Amino acid sequence: MANAVLAKTLEKEAGGPGWGAPTRPGGPGYGGDGPIARTDTMTLGGVLSATTLLFVILCAFGYWGWTLVEAPPETGQSDFPGWIIFAVLIGFGIGLLAMLKPPLARFLGPVYAAVQGVFLGAISHWYENQWDGIVVQAVGLTAIVFLSMLFVYSVRILRVTEKMRRVVIGATMAIAVFYLVSLLLSFLNVTMPLIWDAGPFGIAFSLFVCGLAAFNLVLDFDLAERGVAAGLPKYMEWFCALGLMISIVWLYLEILRLLSKLRR
Repeated sequence: MANAVLAKTLEKEAGGPGWGAPTRPGGPGYGGDGPIARTDTMTLGGVLSATTLLFVILCAFGYWGWTLVEAPPETGQSDFPGWIIFAVLIGFGIGLLAMLKPPLARFLGPVYAAVQGVFLGAISHWYENQWDGIVVQAVGLTAIVFLSMLFVYSVRILRVTEKMRRVVIGATMAIAVFYLVSLLLSFLNVTMPLIWDAGPFGIAFSLFVCGLAAFNLVLDFDLAERGVAAGLPKYMEWFCALGLMISIVWLYLEILRLLSKLRR
């Protein structure tokens, strides 16, 4: 969803007045015979800085979320914290608002990172209580997938085409709707058969969703690069960073779920 909105925003901003490619010093615009150079356009360095800051906030609040879940010494097990659902809904609402209002991303991004940090810390500790060492494995695999997708994109082994973009965005929206329906049904104590099981179908489903999350990372890289080339406004650095953070969080959660299925 983030990529779909970003693509539309990119087209709108790139075609709008005053947001052409910046003019180099000494070129047209410095002598009054062309457009004035823009210094408030997004850069890849800016996207990296914003992403790094969001990641630091995510980790800091993740530590706090981790401390909120404890394992009873008698059983070594812990109950699933019910308040997590509110963190999920708040995070979803913040992400949706940022996608509808991209200029607000510079303010909503840190809030999203904080809320999702608490959520990830708590749910990670819960998983760790059930399967020792699973969090380290999930973090490691997430880092490996992220770096691998960045590599194949940067050396152009994997090229983003319009067809690929439509397929990935469409599949992502379908999964988002499916998860939302599953969440609503869970309030009625109704669970989807096979999908959440540790059987072959459930594992295959998790593998598919992990792959889809990985391809969303590629779209994030591509859209950030296209945004810079189009000379989009500075606030789009935060919007791209937020989209990248959403994909990373999603990928980590899916890997965590996949590992838990493999351990059952």
